[in-house]
Amino acid sequence: MPKFLVDTCIWSEVLRRKSPNPVIQERLAKMLRNLQSLLIGPIRQEILSGISDDAKFMKLKEMLSYLPDIPLITADYELAARYSNLCRKKGIQGSAVDFLICATAVRNDFIIYTVDKDFEHYQTVLPINLLLEQT
Repeated sequence: MPKFLVDTCIWSEVLRRKSPNPVIQERLAKMLRNLQSLLIGPIRQEILSGISDDAKFMKLKEMLSYLPDIPLITADYELAARYSNLCRKKGIQGSAVDFLICATAVRNDFIIYTVDKDFEHYQTVLPINLLLEQT
């Protein structure tokens, strides 16, 4: 069964919006039930960042606590830097976290679940597999 590295935008859609997209909500719920959804520390940090209400922060932190982080290794950071350089040479810009997601997914043979169209650009250069949800 495939494993999915779930991008910040998916978690935010489901956990932080009052009326989440029902297709995204159901797909993520199914992944969670089937133990297919994965998280890395930088995504956890992005999800929790910007929440000024302490009670909401603690509730979301507790919800996420049931998902352990996939361990990152030095090679993930090095590969992320390489991916950033390769994309930049092709005129494609991206964030450090995005390239870390790509590197971690490639090393572990994960599919990246996202709505972020930037990953389509990365995919033209990088050997990533995507489940790109339409919004």
